[in-house]
Amino acid sequence: MWSITEEAVPAAGNPSTPTLPRSLTPASALAAHLAPESLAGLQEHYSNLCLEKSQKVNPFILHILQEVDEEIKKGLKKAITLNIAGNNRLIPVERITDEDFCILSKILQNHPYIHGLDVRYNLISDAGAYYAAELLETQLYLIYLNLMFNAIRPEGAELIARALHKNTTLKYLRMTGNKIENKGGMFFASMLQINSSLEKLDLGDCDLGMQSVIAFATVLTQNQAVKGINLNRPIMYGEQEESTAHLGHMLKENHCLLELHMCKHGIKNYGIQQLCDALYLNSSLRYLDISCNKITHDGMIHLAAVLKSNTTLEVIDLSFNRIENAGANYLSETLTSHNRSLKALSVVSNNIEGEGLVALSQSMETNPVLSNIYIWGNKFDEATCVAYSDLIQKGRLKPDNTDVEPFVVDGCVYLAEVSNGLKRHYYWTPTYGDAYGHSSNAGFALVPVGQHL
Repeated sequence: MWSITEEAVPAAGNPSTPTLPRSLTPASALAAHLAPESLAGLQEHYSNLCLEKSQKVNPFILHILQEVDEEIKKGLKKAITLNIAGNNRLIPVERITDEDFCILSKILQNHPYIHGLDVRYNLISDAGAYYAAELLETQLYLIYLNLMFNAIRPEGAELIARALHKNTTLKYLRMTGNKIENKGGMFFASMLQINSSLEKLDLGDCDLGMQSVIAFATVLTQNQAVKGINLNRPIMYGEQEESTAHLGHMLKENHCLLELHMCKHGIKNYGIQQLCDALYLNSSLRYLDISCNKITHDGMIHLAAVLKSNTTLEVIDLSFNRIENAGANYLSETLTSHNRSLKALSVVSNNIEGEGLVALSQSMETNPVLSNIYIWGNKFDEATCVAYSDLIQKGRLKPDNTDVEPFVVDGCVYLAEVSNGLKRHYYWTPTYGDAYGHSSNAGFALVPVGQHL
């Protein structure tokens, strides 16, 4: 329900200071410097505020806060990400409304133990966005805020974006799935002209329009703080691949961005050529996600060519395109003879047959750097199954670094799917096990930008 992050609890001092000291501070020493109201348990504070505001107590919030209080009493030395996700399946959930979030934001204001807040999949609307903005203006320790898949619209996006004009603490904001549309996207693009502390921004599935995508591309030619941005699935009506032209220009100018997600941009071979032309001049990008597009084997000619000289790209997600055998062969030739920087490649569901899959497996025999490869959803033949089984048995390909597992029936080798990938838990987290494990989120593990998904 909650999780401990790697950030140390900040030392008590001037409450207006936004910087977060790295040294560990024992909870007892910290408590000695806190105001009396800060020492009251979160659970008690929440119940009292609900009573004062004549607001119904949300039992889900109460349960989570009780657990946090218990950990704080044990002498917590590391900060907490408060996880109140509305899609939790392990305990009864009463999803958070705007009124619930109002109370929650007030008890978290300037709370030194809370560095992250995850309220994904709840019922927070534009009214709740007002309280989120208020929290960003007053909570001087919050570095991670996850609002994905709530009901925030353009008006709420404006409130949050304006709050970030002055906020110097937040490092990672996730707005995934809130329909802020083109208008809301423009507010966030304008914010990035002023904010110099936000490092990662996720606006995937937010119904952005072409105007806002162009605005982000323009702003990121100047912004030196953002290390990762997700612009997945904008709403675009033309077939001119304008987004790749503008984002390609941005990549020529920007030398700070490490992670770029362009899933469902309608990228075709001309678009991938524009991106590759930019990558010849870019020396920072390490993670490129161009999954779920319309790229064919002709586009792989350009990508294979740029990989011969590019030494910074470490993760490429080509899932759900159509590169086929020819495209896989182009990549294999480059990975075998030239490139020694790429660590992870996903070609899931690309209509590749045995010839192309075997070629990629052979490139791993000679390339010592490529450690992760994901191939499920293609057309396996016996040679494919044997090739990847051999890679795993010889230890060249670790079982956690691929999405297939060999098994034998009547002396024949087959491959079964396993739940590994570059960003397996982007939309959801498992009910048990490590939600942020390297095997299921290899892309984020290899290129760490921000502490959370």
